[in-house]
Amino acid sequence: MGMTRHNKIGVTLFLIPALLLLIGFFIVPVIYLVFMSLQSWDGLSSPSFIGLGNFVKIFKDKTFIQAIVNNVVWALTAGLVQVPIAMFTAIMLSQKMHGWKLFRTVYFLPQVISGVALATMWAAVYNASYGLLDGLLKVMGLGAFQRNWLGDLTTAFPACLLYWVPYIGYYMVIMLADIQSIPADYYEAASLDGAGAVRQAFAITIPLIRGSLVTCMTLAMIFGLRQFEQIYMLTNGGPANRTMVMVLYLYNEMKALNYGPSSAASMVLIGIGTIVIVTLRKTVGRQES
Repeated sequence: MGMTRHNKIGVTLFLIPALLLLIGFFIVPVIYLVFMSLQSWDGLSSPSFIGLGNFVKIFKDKTFIQAIVNNVVWALTAGLVQVPIAMFTAIMLSQKMHGWKLFRTVYFLPQVISGVALATMWAAVYNASYGLLDGLLKVMGLGAFQRNWLGDLTTAFPACLLYWVPYIGYYMVIMLADIQSIPADYYEAASLDGAGAVRQAFAITIPLIRGSLVTCMTLAMIFGLRQFEQIYMLTNGGPANRTMVMVLYLYNEMKALNYGPSSAASMVLIGIGTIVIVTLRKTVGRQES
């Protein structure tokens, strides 16, 4: 049966508070951001309209282009590496082998720790003087591979990126909950037909958790585009801006009182995030139903 007029009014009234919050805390700020991205303003004098001048300025800046490249690489790594690892981990844990609850807790534990604390810990691991990584390499007789991981142009960004990939707990829990909602009858029927665990995973589990998979990929890629605290704590964008990301770039512009370029960079970040979401929905998520 369709909704009655009375029910429609009730639903609308319940939606109004959330809509007002969305307008007040997202729509209005974005409109203001669009306005400021077209202005030249140092936070002290009156803003002056310069059109697309701020966008031209940031796209001529090689540091900003490097930041875009780094963020895109981070987002792709999150969506195409981190989330699949989380998915297969969730599938393994769904088998409920001995100690699976302990493994679930261990994998999820880093999610309750501050990102700043994790970045500080890894800054110590990568440290060239007393770092654990170089220490292990030395003990293993691989001293030739020791280096200043966060200060070397070739290793700084990979070091920042790779330490973050194994933290899969958030996405793993989402997909594990979805897997556990799949009726056991499906797997029993597949077993009777001679399908092994791998075949069941690809024929039953993965198709039935497509919705959760798309959600996790979207969240992971957006988090990849929003990276800030890890880079800020580990390298502050160095060396030679090799690890610069967009949020750190616009933060630095704000510190320099360049609110116009900072707003323009924010608009670019929003635009790239929108493209990522739409692309995922049109590709991976097109068969979600």
